[in-house]
Amino acid sequence: MASQNPIDVAVSCDGINALVRAIRQEADGKELRKELAKNLRDALKPAAVQAKSGIMSMSSSGVGPRSSPALRSAIAKKIRPEVKLGGRWTGAKVKARKTPNIRGFTNAPKRTQSDTWRTQSWGNGVWRNQPGKLDWFDRATTAHKAEYKQAVFEALEVMAERIANRAH
Repeated sequence: MASQNPIDVAVSCDGINALVRAIRQEADGKELRKELAKNLRDALKPAAVQAKSGIMSMSSSGVGPRSSPALRSAIAKKIRPEVKLGGRWTGAKVKARKTPNIRGFTNAPKRTQSDTWRTQSWGNGVWRNQPGKLDWFDRATTAHKAEYKQAVFEALEVMAERIANRAH
């Protein structure tokens, strides 16, 4: 017997691949793929907002003009839903991209997830430990994981129903 609990809902890559194959067979498959990708990104936007909120709640000790550009807001700008349909990887996820232009701190999203991270003080080259926020990204996205999974599943179902209705 299948459980009605939304936590048990799973969207496999095989299901997404089968849907993408069906879209390709449609006359306007390109438009359907665009719409599916948009719907999947829209389903994951609340997760991206939660992750952005997680990094913005990290304490800041930057003082004066040397603390520019702002690290937290630069990381928040790099967080977005990502969808890929076909190819080596198929799926939908929220991703925090690297930040190479932020004070030479390329892996800022990853490093700030620990309780402390090492950074070099401006001007004197001395290394110091700076407090981070433990698992800010992971905590933000796992709190409502079942809801995000359900939203992705519903986006897939809407597209599958649309294709099925065209066939009838």
